[in-house]
Amino acid sequence: MTYCCAIKVNAGMVFLSDSRTNAGVDAISTFRKMLIYERPGDRFMVMLSAGNLSISQSVREILQTEAIRDPESGNPVTIWNARSMFDATQVLGAAVRHINQRDGSALRQAGLEFNVSLIFGGQIGNEPMRLFMVYSAGNFIEATAETPFFQIGESKYGKPVLDRVITPETPLDEAAKCALVSMDSTLKSNLSVGLPLDLVVYEADRLESDRVVCIDHDNPYFDMLHRSWGQKLRQVFDSLEDPQWNGGQTDLPLKVCSTRHPPLKKITTANERLI
Repeated sequence: MTYCCAIKVNAGMVFLSDSRTNAGVDAISTFRKMLIYERPGDRFMVMLSAGNLSISQSVREILQTEAIRDPESGNPVTIWNARSMFDATQVLGAAVRHINQRDGSALRQAGLEFNVSLIFGGQIGNEPMRLFMVYSAGNFIEATAETPFFQIGESKYGKPVLDRVITPETPLDEAAKCALVSMDSTLKSNLSVGLPLDLVVYEADRLESDRVVCIDHDNPYFDMLHRSWGQKLRQVFDSLEDPQWNGGQTDLPLKVCSTRHPPLKKITTANERLI
């Protein structure tokens, strides 16, 4: 399985992916799910992938040669000459559709769905940073100020901390920390996601990045974060009051259901059924 997330804040962007793929508990492999496209001073782009590994690898290979026609000039557009991240994402969507047309029928005959999800983000020239999620049909959506992050794969475990922390004003280092906490929560709850991790932190308008990190079991920062996050969560949990009912000595009783919200019906005989 997979977990990847990408965050766009005013100060820059964060991309994080795990590297575990498996077809069962006894068939676990490691494959990179992040690819960086960089031309310093001109463009910096990152792609994260989830879903069928053969599809995502095919998309990676064809992306650098796939082109679409510019509607105005008629010239071919690739990710390397696209004038905007929107145009580059259109090229990516076209690559996904090309693979679907080529392999989709054979996959379906074998009982497999054409399943791939991609996150694609970065910056080209003087254009602002942009972040997109691309679906199996090649269509895509863009991150906004209200939704400044995307996730693919096993997203449910790492989403709560992103929802509570990330805003466009979040500092870049805090966004990176939040992404790592999100990943740690996923690692804790799902064995199909695993180390090593690939992390890229991109500062706005630099058009290159020297913050490209591979995180394995021996990484001291991630080990500290893993231990500290679990300990702090437990401390916060222990600091909360236990629930007190209507007669409890507290200003915040957990009230029983009133006539406005009647209590659940209790089954008292074997023949009685809830409606």
